Amino acid sequence: MEASDGAASAASTASAVPVDKPAANGDMGRPRRGLGLVPERLQKREQERLLEVERRKQERQNQTVEEENSDFFAAAFAREREAVERLLGCADQEAPGPGADPAQLDEAASRLQALQKLLNDAVLYLAPYDLRLGQEALARLQGALAERRQELQPKKRFAFKSRRKDPAASAPSPAASAPPPEKPPQLQQPPPQPTPPLLGGVLVPSVSGFSNRESETLQMQAKELHQRDILLTGLTDCTIRLYGNPNTLRLTKARGCTVLCGPVSTSVFLEDCVGCVLAVACQQLRTHTTRDTRIFLQVTSRAIVEDCSGVQFAPYTWSYPGIDQDFEGSGLDRNKNNWRDVDDFNWLARGVASPNWSILPEEERIIQWD
Repeated sequence: MEASDGAASAASTASAVPVDKPAANGDMGRPRRGLGLVPERLQKREQERLLEVERRKQERQNQTVEEENSDFFAAAFAREREAVERLLGCADQEAPGPGADPAQLDEAASRLQALQKLLNDAVLYLAPYDLRLGQEALARLQGALAERRQELQPKKRFAFKSRRKDPAASAPSPAASAPPPEKPPQLQQPPPQPTPPLLGGVLVPSVSGFSNRESETLQMQAKELHQRDILLTGLTDCTIRLYGNPNTLRLTKARGCTVLCGPVSTSVFLEDCVGCVLAVACQQLRTHTTRDTRIFLQVTSRAIVEDCSGVQFAPYTWSYPGIDQDFEGSGLDRNKNNWRDVDDFNWLARGVASPNWSILPEEERIIQWD
């Protein structure tokens, strides 16, 4: 009886253990679903989690560096700006003092160039709003410097108005005991000077340039524009060649014009231009309310467009005899050109290209400059 009971128990135990059925012919060699996939999914999920943690850590570090750089820029920019304002006598919108002299203006110009370089180096981490404030402050100081230099130029001297004497009256009259007292000589007043134009709220003295021309070919040589502020305004269907190294260039209210300019030491401003072609090298380019315009550019900072459409960019290719010397005098680095790095203040979407500007195709860059 005990032997039979043990056999029955062993048989029942064997029947309780599941036995794999032989696989069908079509399932031979096929892995079972779900086997080995769970560990792989968990490993992949863990890798993604670690990558996300590292990315957020890097973002926090970059944000900390940007905040530190922004704080340093704000302090350095404010310090240099106040120094320039004291030299120009415009710290509190006051009139320039009698002590202003060419030496102070030269120092102010040198500090302005350092301020421009500081701003150019900060465009990579500054917020667009802070960048705009810095550029507006710099433009205001450059306009004030040009105005002070204009005021120091020698003024026209007063001239005494000559009076014609009557020969008959010059003879002494017997009835007159004494000659009548003559009137004091009158001073001839110089003609009133025109009020300098306003551009973007900045006072711009009419130092050099052209205005209100149509269908003309205009040019300026190096001696005429060296380190001067050039203003081109109200031009239609004109071709302008500027051979040399100006300090700034402003092009406003232009229609269908071609402007070719040598290296500009500081900034170039475009405003209200339509259907134009511009070739220029500069530290900074800012374009407002301009459309359907091609810009052949060499710039050491990032170009800026605002309220624009149909603006196309290409590298600077204009050349003329003596341009190498002009580049040396301008202080621009010919090996640094950010012509394709453009910030659109009206387009803040990240990862999506602005529809207001584009790169000019290479087949359209061939232009006969002469």
